[in-house]
Amino acid sequence: MSDMAPDFTLPSTTGEDITLSALRPAPVVLFFYPRDDTSGCTVENLDFTALLPEFEAAGVKVFGISKDSMASHEKFMAKKSLTVPLLSDETDTVCEAYGVWKEKKMYGKTFMGIERSTFLVDGDGRIAKEWRKVKVPDHAAEVLAAAKAL
Repeated sequence: MSDMAPDFTLPSTTGEDITLSALRPAPVVLFFYPRDDTSGCTVENLDFTALLPEFEAAGVKVFGISKDSMASHEKFMAKKSLTVPLLSDETDTVCEAYGVWKEKKMYGKTFMGIERSTFLVDGDGRIAKEWRKVKVPDHAAEVLAAAKAL
């Protein structure tokens, strides 16, 4: 798949707005997760945090994205000692652009939410690989291997 990754600018826990196209030629990992401080999302963020030095050594930028507010992200990062910058997509525009805003079912209720998904964007701004309906165990390591193979 070599579609161009939809460009965006979102507020980040780094204190700056992050614009995807401005990060080129660095490859970028974008992992979309449903909600701050929930069990699966915590594990996923901790896994990416643990591997962040390896991503950085490979020249790869990593960002987590959810609809949570910046205040929620900052609290989550502080509580769990996370180092991966988190981006806030409160308006859904980026989630929609990447097709991760989906109808979900839980406990018999249907609602809209983020489908856990990860995108590896190459140095030209193309989506090199995508993972949909991510299962958290070993996912960050799999993404790191794909990023190193770019």
